[in-house]
Amino acid sequence: MNNNNRFSNEILRIVNGALVLDIDKVRNYTAFLADRLDKDGDKFTADRLRKALEETDHQLRPAGAKFADVLPVDSESRFPLIEHIELKSLNEQPLILQSEQWDTVNEFMSVAKSHALLDAENIGGSVSLLMYGPPGTGKSRLARYISKELGMELYIAKLDGLISSYLGSTAKNIRALFDYASKRPCVLFLDEFDAIAKLRGDNLEMGELKRVVNSFLQNLDSFGPQSIILAATNHEGLLDSAVWRRFSYRIELGFPTEELRAKMWDQFIKPIKFQAHDLEMLVDLSEGFSGSDIQEVCRRVNRQRITMNHEPKLSDVFQVLQNIGIGEGRERRFLSAMRGKDVEYIAAALRERNLKLYSHAALANLLGISKTTAFRLVRKGGDTN
Repeated sequence: MNNNNRFSNEILRIVNGALVLDIDKVRNYTAFLADRLDKDGDKFTADRLRKALEETDHQLRPAGAKFADVLPVDSESRFPLIEHIELKSLNEQPLILQSEQWDTVNEFMSVAKSHALLDAENIGGSVSLLMYGPPGTGKSRLARYISKELGMELYIAKLDGLISSYLGSTAKNIRALFDYASKRPCVLFLDEFDAIAKLRGDNLEMGELKRVVNSFLQNLDSFGPQSIILAATNHEGLLDSAVWRRFSYRIELGFPTEELRAKMWDQFIKPIKFQAHDLEMLVDLSEGFSGSDIQEVCRRVNRQRITMNHEPKLSDVFQVLQNIGIGEGRERRFLSAMRGKDVEYIAAALRERNLKLYSHAALANLLGISKTTAFRLVRKGGDTN
């Protein structure tokens, strides 16, 4: 991409804002362009743009007016409709996805970075990604990753919070949300997307709510072809076909595979070190867990390491894993069924689950008992292997 095309999107946004007398849009995109030029090595032009902003600070508005970045709020409750996430100070561990998921993410980000070139060829269109899957599978984390990689601010709209008790105010909230995001270079993340998207096809809802959904879709359509929109839902079955069509990219984030769970345990459990066979058992026992669940287990174990001043053992991890293993899903119920049971019952259940993986020595480490006790328990339970 040559220099003339690289910043054309920002230039067009600045010109568009000037033509419609949208000073907020002009200033926000000018500042964004200055930052991009600075990173690209053109500090001279970047400084000139910043100086122009400073010089016109009091000329572009009436005397005494300030350029305050005030988040839109609900007109009745005064609660913010949108949340700004500070990404510069955010220090998260590397994102773990399957290769085909990375393919979708990387293609989406490539389009987001090159939409000026695509528009020149009349093949631009909206840059939108819908993420769906169970809670805790990384949708919000992926939104933060994409925003940080694109170097853009992240604004999160909790759509259930947009629905006012005064139905007439809900459409106004939606309009205020999109108006705010359209004036600045950002990634707009529509979290809990099904809260609004489901309403149009729900026969139990009133006509006013259906009009709200249509208003939302209209605002989504008019947001701008170069605007970057992410949406997330835990209930993709509630979204109708009109909603699906608004998103050119879609990615399913389900419970991690065995391979991904192994990477997660290795990443999250640090600085605690376990043997390879110990981690194999944790990978097996966390089947059906989300990445967020595994991270929370490791976080709690590491807290114990610090607050209790001792190096956690495998049996400590297993105990926490059992507590967090309560929930839906066959494998999570397996761990839930272990709670309150005696050691003999647990040992027999684990041996029945995988005889090779849960050897006498492995059971001793996992359950915090001696090898002799482990051998006696499995013999008592009728296991002669």
